[in-house]
Amino acid sequence: MHLDIGASLKVIRKQKGLSQRELAKRAGVTNSTISMIEKNSVSPSVNSLKKVLSGLSLSLVDFFSMEGNTQSEAKVVYRSDDLLDIGDGNLDYKLIGRDYPNRAMSVMSETYPPGSDTGAEMLKHEGEEAAMVIEGRLELTVGDEVFILEAGDSYYFNSESPHRFRNPFDEECRLVSATTPANF
Repeated sequence: MHLDIGASLKVIRKQKGLSQRELAKRAGVTNSTISMIEKNSVSPSVNSLKKVLSGLSLSLVDFFSMEGNTQSEAKVVYRSDDLLDIGDGNLDYKLIGRDYPNRAMSVMSETYPPGSDTGAEMLKHEGEEAAMVIEGRLELTVGDEVFILEAGDSYYFNSESPHRFRNPFDEECRLVSATTPANF
């Protein structure tokens, strides 16, 4: 399941009666950023998209679920086809349980191709994060510390600490992660 990010952003922006300029101002980005995303001439990183959506008071999961089916009762099992793809073209993030009512956490299957990363800017947000590397290796930076995790290794940290994920290695890295609160 994949969403046309540019077209969806444009529809929501117009529904809220905002110009590209007003949305850019609210989100703290440039007009050209909004324009390029809406034209699908750039594929925004998850961080960039979160920033733009903050100008619409919309979470990533709300944005990606807008065209999805809503369930009247909570599902228990989510098949491979049910996972919501919230990746950015470089990183592959699949959200588990996107339509689970009042989710307290975001659980994801993440894939980092060789040479990929979450961007030069360190991430920082409320909550906690944990994951286990299933395959490959991953470089994790938390604050001033850099860690190399291998298959079977895991992490758990306060998300308010600046952090970043990279795969500078020659093989793909796969992990299963959980974050609180459910901001995806």
